[in-house]
Amino acid sequence: MPTAVKVSDELVVKAKIKAKIFKRSIAGQIEYWAKIGQIVEENPDLPLPFIQEILTGKEEIKSGQGTPYVFGE
Repeated sequence: MPTAVKVSDELVVKAKIKAKIFKRSIAGQIEYWAKIGQIVEENPDLPLPFIQEILTGKEEIKSGQGTPYVFGE
């Protein structure tokens, strides 16, 4: 369920810039940052590029573009 949240003007300006670059809505960009932040907090030993690669791989699998890795083969 969507919920209105107040954020600083500075955050919105930064989100607008990144949203244009990555073809996301402003809300989508802020949600992405929140998701990345949550993952980083829960997995402090994983480097950010590794986390981004995992998320990219998951989306590739969902869209039929990738092949899931099967452990033990």
